[in-house]
This record gives sequence, structure tokens and C-alpha cells, in this order.
Amino acid sequence: MKNIKAFLLAMIPTIFGACQPSDKVFTTEGNGAVEVSRIDPTDWFVGMQDPTLQLMVYGPGIAEAEVHVDGARIDSVVRLDSPNYLLVYLNLKDAQAGELPIAFCRPGTDDKTIVRYQLHQREKTGAERVGFDCSDVLYMLMPDRFAQGPNHPAQVPGLNAYTENRQEPSLRHGGDLEGIRRHLDYFNELGVTALWFTPVLENNSPDQGTASTYHGYATTDYYRVDPRFGTNQQYRQLIDEAHARGLKVVMDMIFNHCGLEHPWVADLPSHDWLNLKEAPATSAAPAENSSPLSYILTSYKLTSVRDPYASEVDKAETVDGWFVPTMPDLNHRNPHVMQYLIQNSIWWIETAGIDGIRMDTYPYADAAGMSRWMKRLDTEYPNFNVVGETWVTEPAYTASWQKDSRLSEQNSYLKTVMDFSFFDKLARAKNEETDGWFDGYNRLYNSFVYDYLYQDPQHIMAFVDNHDTDRFLGTAQGPYAVDKLKSALALLLTAPRIPQIYYGTELLMDGTKEVTDGLVRCDFPGGFPGDAKDCFTAAGRTEAQQDMFQWLSHLLHWRKGNETIVRGYTTQFCPWKGVYVMARRWHRNTVITVINGTSKPAAFEVARFAELLDTQGSATSTRATDIPTGRHFDLSEDIQLAPREALVLELE
Repeated sequence: MKNIKAFLLAMIPTIFGACQPSDKVFTTEGNGAVEVSRIDPTDWFVGMQDPTLQLMVYGPGIAEAEVHVDGARIDSVVRLDSPNYLLVYLNLKDAQAGELPIAFCRPGTDDKTIVRYQLHQREKTGAERVGFDCSDVLYMLMPDRFAQGPNHPAQVPGLNAYTENRQEPSLRHGGDLEGIRRHLDYFNELGVTALWFTPVLENNSPDQGTASTYHGYATTDYYRVDPRFGTNQQYRQLIDEAHARGLKVVMDMIFNHCGLEHPWVADLPSHDWLNLKEAPATSAAPAENSSPLSYILTSYKLTSVRDPYASEVDKAETVDGWFVPTMPDLNHRNPHVMQYLIQNSIWWIETAGIDGIRMDTYPYADAAGMSRWMKRLDTEYPNFNVVGETWVTEPAYTASWQKDSRLSEQNSYLKTVMDFSFFDKLARAKNEETDGWFDGYNRLYNSFVYDYLYQDPQHIMAFVDNHDTDRFLGTAQGPYAVDKLKSALALLLTAPRIPQIYYGTELLMDGTKEVTDGLVRCDFPGGFPGDAKDCFTAAGRTEAQQDMFQWLSHLLHWRKGNETIVRGYTTQFCPWKGVYVMARRWHRNTVITVINGTSKPAAFEVARFAELLDTQGSATSTRATDIPTGRHFDLSEDIQLAPREALVLELE
């Protein structure tokens, strides 16, 4: 184990420099005898349903200060283990927008520093914040890998050493928020309605050889956009312009852990701020930790969190273990930690105007703490939406994390969960022949069967791939690879789910994680200076890419505002002779998704699906249009299907 005392002594001179906020709203005055280096949150809002505000005040020796506030009530002042932090709990019930003078005084003297903290009026009420839902299609992208705007800095002063090298899959490549903003019209052309960016907050971790935190999941400042991506103001501008184009923006957050270079790690606010434990004798702890702190790695066995027979050691290793050695695990049983995180999510909703949150590694965090967070958000923003990453492939597990679930004694208040069962079953089905029992699209049929376990099937987010999985096309593409992808997307976009598409899928981007995750996170072609191809335009795409783009775009634009897909009843049929059928019906409208799950010709046998065709009493529909291609079909006779062909038929 490294020597923690020596580590801290080396870090102390730089801690408070690192703590300087990027958008410092408050001002200070006085003789400066009490140094206030930073306050989190940087500013706040009046008119919240919960008037409590926790101020985390940073400064050398700040813990000994006395605090006086003019214009709000102090509920409590908490002095932590470290002398360099002070928690001030305010009650803003009667506070007014404007400056809130806060005096920090040195005991027994007249020395004081006055902070003029900013309180703002809210732009909207909580109920007016409307999140994403099943009428949306989320387009998920990595800011570092999507596009680079002009005047991108080669280096940002003040950050730890890093390199932008597009030849190295695990180093930063230089994408930024301005690059995304300049391509907002592309998302409109494609037809998606919401954008999910992987985390945009500061990740000030130095490169380790050819590895970096380009992905954004090692936060070192919860109130600052990573300056390599841009500024807080540019993030807000991007969101405003997205809204002007009818696009929602979902923010990726991580409560489970922070980055190793977060100031908390070098100077722990309290001994229980992080989950710090000696590894049990049964745990396979790393031989050489990269942190000076004592910790265990998580077992990654999320099932233990829901296992009614789980041992204490298994549950502790899952929840209290660090995700990786460079991502310290936050202790959500510490109420001050949880309050800090809750306020941070509210601050970004109010400040940036985000339309939803995707919460990373949801079951790895303390369930009670996360329930407290979600209940607060649901109370403050009843129409907002949060989706939690719940990576277990059994529907019963996923369903237990949804709000009001009958499968859990503790209400999570989490509205939306991620459907890893859908992803897992598709990943298997695409390489199988659909038979009469278990293989191929029987797996999807048998996954949807368990929707009765969910409290609200309309709040499940499904996907065919994302940044943590192999791309659907892999690398060794066999026969009918594109047809298989179209089949998967046809089901994704018509099933009773909130669909998520991974960037580049519309361009047939491929790759696997076999060597490194970076190979499924390649740069968007045309997003960077010097790119040989510009796939943001039809002229820059190959014939195959353009065919895929148009096929998907037609389906996406048709889906917008389509009540049959958003609100319709669902009927699915057991796969029959290799063909899987799911239908959505709303009033007199019917949509039928037909998938040939085999590598041989098959048929949609009309007689077997007659119940779908009688939509107007005795009048039977006999005409249908395949939405992605515009082809017309006569439903008075069977439809012949090519190998792996998919149709999305709308009855005329």
C-alpha cells in the first residue's frame, strides 16, 4: 500500500487551485483573513419545493469559521474531518432572488470574508420540465469522438497532462461541443428526437500511457464542463439550439464514483466520504493499487443486490467496491454526500435546461441513497425522466428497479430502466436460425413475454448496441449482415419501448471490444479536420451507407408523433416457420412488424394473422405499405420474404 500521508502532503498545495470553479458566480469582500476558495453549488435558485440548500465551502482552515447569513436561515453548520471543508445548510423558504450575503468570520476576531452568493429566479416551474418518453428516439454519441469545431485548442492550460491522438483508440481524439452544435441539422435530417451525450463534465485525469478518460466517466468537477469540450455556457447554448430544432438533450451522470483526481480524494472531507475498506480475505484485490487509499474492487455481480439469499460479503463487494482503481466509490450512506449529488443534478436541470438524465452504473450505488435522489427529483419535476443503467439480462431483475415495482420492498422511484434483455437476446438471435422453440427471434418473443413484471412497460429503454457493447455489425460480418441490422432496428422502433440508437449505426459503423472499448467508439466520418470522407452529407456516403441512412430516416420520421407506436396496444405472435410478428394497434390504425429470422426465404402467411387485418368490424384491410421502402402489398395473399428481410407494414 502506498503511503497516504506522503501523498496528501504532496497534493495539498494544489488542491485548492484545482477547486477553483470555472464559472464563479459569487463575489467576496473583506480583509481576506478567511479564505473561501470555492462554494458548491456555485449558485442556486429560489422557489424550489424543498427549500434546503447545502453549501460545500472549500478553503484552507475554513472549518473553524463562524457563519452568518443575511436573507436566509441557517439550519446547521457541519464541520467535517478535514479542516478545509465546511458544510452550511440553509433554509431558503423566504429567500429572494439576488445576492445572499454570507459572512465567514474567524472566531474571537473581527476578521471576516463576505461572500455575495447568487440566488436566481427559476426559468420554469418543475412541472414544466418535460423529459423524454416513448415518443422519442435517443441518439447516443460520445462528444470526444463525434465532431470537432473550429479553434479547438491543442492543449488547455491548467489540466493534467493529456494527448489528443486519433490514431490511438483509447486516447482523446478532440471532439467537442461546438462540433456537435454545428451538426444539429444532421440529427433533424436523420429523424431522431433526443440526444444522449456520454458525460461532458471535467475529467482531469492524466493519461496513463495510451489510456485516458476520454469517455468522461471519471468526474473531477461536478459543476464544470470539461474545458476540452467547451464551457458551461457553450453547453447551455448547444442545448438551447437543440431545443430550437425540436431536439431534447439527455445528460449522462455518475453518482456511483468520481475520478481519482477529484480534490475529495487527496483531501477527504470525512473519513466516510468514500467507500474505503480493507479487502476481505476472500476478495481478489489488485496486487498494486493505483490509489493511496484502501479499497476493494467491485465484484460486478449485480444480482447480489436483489438476491434474497445474498451474503453480506457479496452485497458489500458489489456496492462498496470501486468500479476500477481510478474511480473511487462514493459512500451514499453518508447523507452529506447524497445531498451534494442530489443538488448537483437539480443544478444542471435548472442551469442548462437538460431534458433527462441517464444514470450510469445504477445498481452499484446504495439503493436507499438513490431512492432518496429519485424521490426528490420526482417530487420537484413530476414530468421529468431519468433512465438508470441496470445491466442484468433478466427482465425480472430490471423490472425490480422501476418505480413502484411490486418486486422490490424499497421503491426506487426510477421511472425508466434499460432493457439489457432486449440487447442480449438480439445479440444471440442475429447469429441463429429462428426455429419453432427457443432459437433466433424466439428469444425476443420470450423476452417481451415478461413485460407483465414491469410496472410501466412504456418506460423501458431498449437498444441494439451502445458504447459499452460490441457494435451490432461486429467485424466479421457474415451473409445478410445489413438485413439483420434492419430487422433489429425495425423491431426496436416499433416495439413498446423508448428506443436508443448508437451513433454511426445509420452509417454501418462496426467494431468490437475484443482489443479495447475504443474500437466501438471510433470517430464519426467527417467530424474532424482532414477526414477523407464526410458522412454528414449524402455525397460523402457510400451507396450502402446511403441506403441504410435513408431506410432508417424514413422509419424515424414516420415514427414521430405516431400515436399507434407511442400509445398503441401490442400483440406478438410466437415465431411461425421462422417468421416473427409484432403488431401495434390504436383505434383503427394497425402497424405490423414482420421479421424473417432465417437465412432462407419465408412467408408472411396472411391467414395466421387474420385477427390483425379485421380493423373496422366487417371491413377487412387488404392494402399495406412498408414504411422504410414505400413498397405496397396486397394482404389478400401471402407475402414472400427474402432471407432475413424485415417489413414495417402500415395498413392503408
